[in-house]
Amino acid sequence: MKPQYTTATYSADEETKKQTESNGFPAMAPKKTPAVPRPSASVLVISPNNQVLLLQRVKKASSFPSAHVFPGGNVSEPHDGRVPAPDAPDRHVDSKVYRNAAIRETFEESGILLARNNGFGRLIEVPEAERQEGRVAVHSNQTTFPKWLAQKGGRADVDGLIPFTRWVTPTNVPKRFTTQMYLYFLPTLSSTPLADSAKADSEEEFKVPVPTTDGGLEHTTARFLPASAWLRLAQEGRIILFPPQFFLLHHVAQHFDNLQNPTAYGSISRDSLSRDELEARRKALVEFVKTDSPPWTDKVISPIVVPARDGQKRDDKRSLLGLDKPGPELAGSGRSGVKDQCVLVNFRKEGPRQLAVVSREDALNAKL
Repeated sequence: MKPQYTTATYSADEETKKQTESNGFPAMAPKKTPAVPRPSASVLVISPNNQVLLLQRVKKASSFPSAHVFPGGNVSEPHDGRVPAPDAPDRHVDSKVYRNAAIRETFEESGILLARNNGFGRLIEVPEAERQEGRVAVHSNQTTFPKWLAQKGGRADVDGLIPFTRWVTPTNVPKRFTTQMYLYFLPTLSSTPLADSAKADSEEEFKVPVPTTDGGLEHTTARFLPASAWLRLAQEGRIILFPPQFFLLHHVAQHFDNLQNPTAYGSISRDSLSRDELEARRKALVEFVKTDSPPWTDKVISPIVVPARDGQKRDDKRSLLGLDKPGPELAGSGRSGVKDQCVLVNFRKEGPRQLAVVSREDALNAKL
């Protein structure tokens, strides 16, 4: 539906201030030099029945307070390795260091261990009490994650991670991140085996641990739900999702949830699916991630507010976020984000609301 516009003059500075405050930070005065983005990694962990893991941040978090987020966090050199220097283009490229961080943070924050057994190569299983002890020991730097994992006879499953965009925080926010996003598929499990026996493996009996919080240090809940269910909860104002999470969940939902139309998040079927169908939907998502130019594995997105073409702002108070720019650190590098889609969002003090993934052309022409 086409929105009505006020006669007020659009102010990009005003929208940027609102965007900054919605991240939980005070609005910044203009700076000549933006903060250096901190290397970080995050994972869309996909459950055996194709649901997505989200954690709720504590209210007092220094960034994204109370929001639901994918597990992830900053690279830690003692645990993960060293990333290139801030002025090196390779700093913003997928690498083993980012993958190590993604797997370690997922373990620390949810207790789910994305690691392989050194002997048989299947996903490793560690008793709950030992996992809890390990989470505390790694988080408090009593030991390094690789050392703890080796003691359990395992290694981080870095090859199981599939890159799914990189996000660079806009320059108006005092804490900036260069975050490599990944997909990780836990093995599908079913009483009905795959029709193609060649696909069956020893992971059929793997037991996925129930995700748990980190005891309230950074998160208060940890739960798997269908991507569409998370999106619907956000649109109903029951949870807070930031644009990167909402945007990626939207695209996962297109392949996993058999929606009546792309944004009909409430139309998801509750019928159980066969293992073959679960695998087919995963294959479709992986094929999608490898498409486009650049492919979604290589896209770099630094969302910025896009002024309306008529110079006026929307009556519904939503801002339009462009997703095509990679951020100032990668200007002139040839890398880019998503050109034909944007995110509409109402930046409020408590966080983003009324999010929607829209066509860039329709949004700029005031058709949405």
